Amino acid sequence: MTLREPGPKGLILAATPSATPPEHVAIIMDGNGRWATNRGWPRLVGHRKGAERVKEIVRCAPDLGIRWLTIYAFSTENWKRSTEEVLGLMGLFSRYIEREADRLSAEGVRMRFIGDRTRLDAKLQRLMASIEARTEGNTRINLTVAINYGGRNELARAARILAQRVADGTMSPDAVNETTLAAALDTGGLPDPDLVIRTSGETRVSNFLPWQAAYAEYEFTPTLWPDFSPQELADILARFGGRDRRFGGAVAL
Repeated sequence: MTLREPGPKGLILAATPSATPPEHVAIIMDGNGRWATNRGWPRLVGHRKGAERVKEIVRCAPDLGIRWLTIYAFSTENWKRSTEEVLGLMGLFSRYIEREADRLSAEGVRMRFIGDRTRLDAKLQRLMASIEARTEGNTRINLTVAINYGGRNELARAARILAQRVADGTMSPDAVNETTLAAALDTGGLPDPDLVIRTSGETRVSNFLPWQAAYAEYEFTPTLWPDFSPQELADILARFGGRDRRFGGAVAL
C-alpha cells in the first residue's frame, strides 16, 4: 500500500515499498524550445524559463533524498542549432553562474561541469572554474551540469588519456579496464546515476551518460521541461521505489 502525506515545502510525497530513494538522478531537460513555440514566443524564452525550473528542482532535490543531480544543458550536437540560439544559450549559462553563485554557495550546492570545455567561450570557462572552486566544500547536494557534453565524445577523450599513459610507459596495457576507463571519464569519482529522467515525451537517451547509466532506471515523461514540477519529480521517485533493481542478477526463489 502506498501512503501519501505532506512533504517538505508542501510537496505530497509518497511512501513506497522501498525505503531507498535514488541518490543520483540525471535529467535530460528537453522541451524548452517547444514550450516557447507553443506559446508563440522565441525559443530562448523557453530556455530562460527552463533555467528557472532548474533552480526549483535543485532546491527541492535534497528534501527528496537526492544527493547527486546531473542535468543535460547542452550537447555536442546542439551546435547544429541556429547561431542566435547557441549564442543565447551560452549567454544564459554565463548569467546563470554569475547570478546564482551566491545562492548556490549559501544553500550548500557543490557545482561541477562535465563535457569538452575547449570549444566554450573563455569567459564561460573562467566562470565555470570559479564556481567549481567556490563550492568545492559544499555537501548538501552535488549538482553536475553537462555542457558541450556527448557520451561518445567523452569515451573517446578518456580512451586517448589512457592511450597516452600507455604510450608514455606510465600505464601497462593490462591495466586498461573498466575501473581505469571510468576514472578517466569526466565523471571520474562521481557515482553512477540510479535514475535517468527525460522530459518532453521523447524516448531516446541522446548520447547522455551511456557508460554511467548502464544499469540506471529510466523514466520518460511527456511534460515539457519548463512545466516539470517538484511534485512530478516526487511522483517519479515514488515509482522508482517500487522497481526491482537486480543489476543482471536473478530473483531468489
